[in-house]
Amino acid sequence: MNWGINWKLVFLYEATEDFEKLDGSQKKRVRKAIKRVLTNPFPRSKGGYGIELGNKGGVNLTGCYEIKLRDEGLRAIYKLIHTRTEMLVIVIDVREDETVYDVAEERIARYGL
Repeated sequence: MNWGINWKLVFLYEATEDFEKLDGSQKKRVRKAIKRVLTNPFPRSKGGYGIELGNKGGVNLTGCYEIKLRDEGLRAIYKLIHTRTEMLVIVIDVREDETVYDVAEERIARYGL
């Protein structure tokens, strides 16, 4: 997907399916949040918008970042691919259930990310 930002936005196939399952208002908010993060997808510690993830309840997401949409109850997990200036969206799911971290870990392992 090209949302008109310097970083190239890439979705895992499954993350595209995650996005398509959202209702219209959720899609709009996710698009807006991702566009904002794409302007500086680095972690907050480096002046960006990303929330660094590490080890979450035994799920190793080191090197991944999170976008929280509190009002929508959604999370998006992404990883920066620095060599190609790509932001790869790994999963989008509800925030209430921490299975989003398990799904992210499984997809990272499957694709060797």
